[in-house]
Amino acid sequence: MDNIELSEKLVTEKAYVVERISANISKVFVGKEFQVRTLLIGFISGLHVLIEDIPGVGKTTLARCLSRSVNLDFGRIQFTPDLLPGDIVGMTVWSNDKREFIFKEGAIMHQFILADELNRASPRTQSSLLEAMQEGNVTVDGKTYALLDPFFVIATQNPVSFVGSFLLPEAQVDRFGVSFSIGYLDEEHEVLMLDRFAAKNPLFELEPVAQPKDIIEIRQIVRQIHVEDSIKHYIVQLASASRQDRSIKLGLSPRSCQHLLLAAQAEALLKKRNYVIPEDVMKVAQPVLAHRLVLSAEAKIENKTPDQIITKIKQSVPIPSGVGDKAK
Repeated sequence: MDNIELSEKLVTEKAYVVERISANISKVFVGKEFQVRTLLIGFISGLHVLIEDIPGVGKTTLARCLSRSVNLDFGRIQFTPDLLPGDIVGMTVWSNDKREFIFKEGAIMHQFILADELNRASPRTQSSLLEAMQEGNVTVDGKTYALLDPFFVIATQNPVSFVGSFLLPEAQVDRFGVSFSIGYLDEEHEVLMLDRFAAKNPLFELEPVAQPKDIIEIRQIVRQIHVEDSIKHYIVQLASASRQDRSIKLGLSPRSCQHLLLAAQAEALLKKRNYVIPEDVMKVAQPVLAHRLVLSAEAKIENKTPDQIITKIKQSVPIPSGVGDKAK
């Protein structure tokens, strides 16, 4: 796959696979096209996803719909204050039968992980996900164990104002490539949801429309989507502008630039293009960047939001021109 010539035909074929996945999800999860698309951008680019919202809006249902649609081995970890790192990554235990210490796998040993209510666990337990999300493996007692491929994490978190919630550390938040909220359905779609779930749960009847090998191939192709140097400079300039903005206490990291580039490549694939244009970067900037910003005290007093600041940053950085013509 590394040496393949990335034709528009191949990109279009893979885009149709993602469209099938999206259509399959919509058989159960209704009325949230933007959220489904954003989730898929994270999924096909290998970026982990953070969803912050109140209970009951469908966070878990959305995750299960995606895992069933692509036939990935699914594991759910319910984060609670008494959860320990060893419960997640595994631990070394003594085996009386073998008369030696053996590795007992933790809950992370699945292809698709739903980390439910992540911010209810202590920071120590939250940090057990860092190595897995960044490097695709876990280390226990000095020995490293590779995770299954493809590996993907969807984490949900409650609003910080909820009882029993901890604030996610900045290092943890920065590991998530994409973040969004779901919100309430409008009346029409909420009635449709009631109709679908009235007699039975349609999730149980959802059949796969893609296989793990398809996801591995799509992720490889996403990384081969052509990116002009001017686009890369544009991404770096967006990050640099955030570091100079007085409304921001902690600006965007170099990792955020990598994630923004990957998400823009995924957006280009969904548009059936084998090259990135500035509009791709602008389209995915909000869900990729906003959750990473740490606002200054002054910005909080003025009730500024990360979304507003990202919009201002996008408006302040000149957009490169002629990129699409060059790529063609």
